[in-house]
Amino acid sequence: MSTAPATPGDYSRVPDPERALKYAVQHIAGDRAEIVEGVITPMSPSWAHENATDLIREQIGPRMRELGLRAGSGNLDLPGSENWYIPDMAVVPAELAKTEGALLPDQTVLVVEVTSPSNSDTDRTVKRRRYAQYGAPLYLLVDRQENSCTLFSQPARLGYTRVEGPHPFGIPVRLPEPFDLDLDTSDF
Repeated sequence: MSTAPATPGDYSRVPDPERALKYAVQHIAGDRAEIVEGVITPMSPSWAHENATDLIREQIGPRMRELGLRAGSGNLDLPGSENWYIPDMAVVPAELAKTEGALLPDQTVLVVEVTSPSNSDTDRTVKRRRYAQYGAPLYLLVDRQENSCTLFSQPARLGYTRVEGPHPFGIPVRLPEPFDLDLDTSDF
């Protein structure tokens, strides 16, 4: 029995193209690559980018420990889509932080994305929409190109129904329950 050769770009013979794509990004593309709308995107954050994330982690750290939460940039899978994200920071319950595989956005307490010149539109639109669709309760967008922070909450199928901001850097951003604290944005 012979089979016709595969044609490049023809995935009709692949039984589960979503699974194959996500396997490729995990095992071939490397630890710091994500899939955004089907496109494998390597990640290489700058020091300024990492600084903003670290400042957030420092400020919410004491409250996270009180609540039994952990922060990191582990993988988030969006099943049924060609998306596999590595957020700049996700806050999750401590038990889930021990998971070897990917988590789902609705398992997070907070997702933070910090824009870079190469990905700012993705963080502002695509990821905002997808995080809402997949139930991430809070999405904090630190927009370094616009020098502002926006907090999105109350996720729904078509997007977040509550938007706080954009607030210029220097104006505190209120993180609601379970954090219940003001985030100092002056050094972002």
